[in-house]
Amino acid sequence: MHDAGSAGVSGHLARFRQAFYQSLSKRGDALFELVDAMLCADGPVRSLPELSLVGEHRRGHGSLYAGLAHGRVDVDRLRCALAACPLPRAADGRLVLAVDVTCWLRPEAHTSPERILCYTYGRGKDTHIMVPGWPYSIVVALETGRGSWTAPLDAVRLAPGDDAATVTARQVRQVVTRLIEAGHWQPGDPAIMLVADAGYDGPRLAFLLQDLPVVVLVRMRSDRVLRRPAPAHLPGTLGRPRRHGDEFVFGDPATWSEPEVTTRTETRLYGPALARAWNRLHPRLTHRTAWANHFGKLPVIEGTVIRLEVDRLPSGAIPKPVWLWHSATDLDATRVDLLWQAFLRRFDIEHTFRMLKQTLGWTTPKLRTPDQADRWTWLILTAYTQLRLARDLATDLRRPWEKTARPGRLTPARVRRGFRHLHATIDTPASAPKPTRPGPGRPTGQPNQRPAPRHDVHTATSADTHKTRNSKTQSNTPRPRRTG
Repeated sequence: MHDAGSAGVSGHLARFRQAFYQSLSKRGDALFELVDAMLCADGPVRSLPELSLVGEHRRGHGSLYAGLAHGRVDVDRLRCALAACPLPRAADGRLVLAVDVTCWLRPEAHTSPERILCYTYGRGKDTHIMVPGWPYSIVVALETGRGSWTAPLDAVRLAPGDDAATVTARQVRQVVTRLIEAGHWQPGDPAIMLVADAGYDGPRLAFLLQDLPVVVLVRMRSDRVLRRPAPAHLPGTLGRPRRHGDEFVFGDPATWSEPEVTTRTETRLYGPALARAWNRLHPRLTHRTAWANHFGKLPVIEGTVIRLEVDRLPSGAIPKPVWLWHSATDLDATRVDLLWQAFLRRFDIEHTFRMLKQTLGWTTPKLRTPDQADRWTWLILTAYTQLRLARDLATDLRRPWEKTARPGRLTPARVRRGFRHLHATIDTPASAPKPTRPGPGRPTGQPNQRPAPRHDVHTATSADTHKTRNSKTQSNTPRPRRTG
């Protein structure tokens, strides 16, 4: 049985590698071996030229740069290959997706276009700053239980002027469509759950995805104010019927009522967890911001609000209550417990971001154009997916001070540590390199006659597109003064 299972896992890995190679329509051999070098290198990826020295990279460093600069990746085909891979499921058998935005910071890249001011988190008070970079919206499938694995499904770079909720809804719609086509969801299965943090407008996402088998679970800020259902319009009452009921203020317990559901669960890390749920609460929408261009009457988007309180945090900090909003209503106690536990699993996507950046070197290259950054991003996601598919095949090459991991419980970094031994047993579709000679290059002593153009950092969002054309904006990245 173990051999049959290993053969099945090895088959998934081999099929994905073949599909990945077929999606490389230009300079595919160089890009494919670049990913193999990334997986088999010792230690974190610190520079691109050093990857050309890895034994699995049979080409020179020139092909590495040429592949990133002039290569071509069929993104649609690669997305379908990611959706066709085996995906984890929650305890109730449903798919749980998480979406979040992470930034590739490029503060000194004055010649790189389409940079946007990205919000960066600071540990101290009032230390949050905005840094120019390329933000990426990434969708992953979450696993259950303790672990740091996720299954990346899609990545989209936010362009200047994009609305985050609209881009996310379009991205999730395409991901869900591919999952349905791949057979991961069929009529009668539980709806796919989308989990997001407080930076997303949950009711708007639920409204934009209402025609899909998707339910939304988001965290809300603690200063939000929602409305109860409108009371019944009594006969003989003058005026139009009310659309909104009384206020439900998160920060004012006097506006709360008795919750419809209350659960208490003992946890190992957080102590007693108290969850209270209120049914059929909705925000009062106005024709502003994201709803400014909505035609007709604004909808009433009802959902369930869950307030989660824990006794302690593993870090020792003072725990604060967490407010969650779910697009479904009339939930029972079992469903409420599954929801807040699914939200806690959302933080696994942060472990994935850390693995992509610190170990696989996602933000290490100093690429100039957004197209090159997108190409490198898809190579990174492909490398991580190969690690996930090889987690049951890799040998645990642990350090003397590390604990022995149980079968199937290796972390992504430890799977990568043993991927070189596994790579020797896997067929490589890339062809052998052909002998060539280096080009002449730029003549000695001749300066560059074509300086790269400089680009400003974009700060405008979709709500600021109504400014007049004659309005001038001062550059946020002035050209540095020459001193020599």
